Amino acid sequence: MHDTNWHDLAAAFSPNTHAIIAGEPHLTTSNKFIDKISPVDGRALPKVGIANENDVDLAVTAARQAFADKRWAALSFKARRNILLRFAELIDQATADLALMDCLEMGKSIENLVFDDIPVCADSIRWFAEALDKVYDLCSPSRDGAMGTVTHEPLGVVACVVPFNYPMIMAAWKIGPALAMGNSVILKPAERACYSAIKLGELALEAGIPAGVLNIVPGDAETGQALAQHMDVDGVFFTGSTPTGKKIMQYAGQSNMKRLALECGGKSPFVVLDSCRQLPFAAQTLARHVFFNQGQICSAASRLIIQENLVDEFLPLLIEQAALYQPSDPLNIKSKVGASHCHKHLERVQYYVDSAIEQGANLLVGGHAVQTVANGAYYAPTILTNVTNDMTVATDEVFGPVVAVITVKSEAEAIAVANDTIFGLAAGVWSDDFSTAHRVAHQLKAGSVHVNSWGEDDATAPFGGIKQSGMGKDKSILALHQYANVKSTWFKF
Repeated sequence: MHDTNWHDLAAAFSPNTHAIIAGEPHLTTSNKFIDKISPVDGRALPKVGIANENDVDLAVTAARQAFADKRWAALSFKARRNILLRFAELIDQATADLALMDCLEMGKSIENLVFDDIPVCADSIRWFAEALDKVYDLCSPSRDGAMGTVTHEPLGVVACVVPFNYPMIMAAWKIGPALAMGNSVILKPAERACYSAIKLGELALEAGIPAGVLNIVPGDAETGQALAQHMDVDGVFFTGSTPTGKKIMQYAGQSNMKRLALECGGKSPFVVLDSCRQLPFAAQTLARHVFFNQGQICSAASRLIIQENLVDEFLPLLIEQAALYQPSDPLNIKSKVGASHCHKHLERVQYYVDSAIEQGANLLVGGHAVQTVANGAYYAPTILTNVTNDMTVATDEVFGPVVAVITVKSEAEAIAVANDTIFGLAAGVWSDDFSTAHRVAHQLKAGSVHVNSWGEDDATAPFGGIKQSGMGKDKSILALHQYANVKSTWFKF
């Protein structure tokens, strides 16, 4: 991949742009299209048709038929596993195509896609393929003349709605367990990242997943609403913003009370206490998890909560690390950070930075868009100091490469500030004293808590939030359970 001329490949870029329903390319009937302007350099990209309510209904009908005749659900564990493993293999083989798609469409660097996103996508499919026969059913305590069993059965037809920032990984985290458990799936990708989802649908068919079992319906908010309100969809599994997650909850209640799992926004605290002696490593870790991918990370460590006596030593280290995450041409395999997902998003990021300054924050570095590539959408890594926890830059999910520095006097104040948020996706504490780290980690209110680390988990660990960061879990055996109904059966002898 290091020898590939990605600019030449980009010049000949011609992705498929159709929906996939019942195993066939489907031209959407809305006569509406998603306009595509690459955030890399402003070039026009092929438009993608928007699936409307009629298209969604066709996809649901195809998925229901596939589930009803058990063309997938009735296959043995071994048969489903082998097909999913072949699916993962084909994803690996299509690395160049998939990388180019997400790079041009949503701006992520080729380096990140080739060496992170695509391998993780394939490995996630493999993990769930190998795990599907590890979901053990139960038997209740026996008594004379009776016995009870507890079994897991697939939900039926499920919709997976994924975001633009990690389009392939998020898709794999959802369709992997959904397919492994025997469900029929409708995948709705984000408007800003459709191409790779369509390619995944094609690769699934090539791997042997039967027609109608995995359907791809690109679209907009109305497409997602049609899925969430559909009376014949048994579950919606969503990653995206908190406001959209709340709407999906309403749609589910207005329709058939379908199963929901929602991984929504975050404003995650990165707590550094004065008992931390590894400040260079802490700064390195923080920079990666707030500046990487242009800050478009749901669990970004976007609030640095640090004891005041460490600030003078820590901030120069963070500034040094920020310089390593300056965005550059994502079509260069050596580029670590690419573009933001669209030009308009830069206005949102700038709004939060300007608002913070107006409210009394100090701009330490960054705070502006950069013309790394002409006509591209790039924002400089930004550090804001003198931030208080009630400023909008500290309360709202910016989804950009912006860290808000909040100083505190004590451990107790750090915990109070960290938990003073509507979100609860991730949190972290840095301390070389084990008792302190254990005590603070226990008190942090988040779905995932990192101690002297961030983002070090793997497929075995569940991921998901509390409070307004959502409900349910991606990854791990718990995800498999999520895509199943639990049935109790009593036998009388």
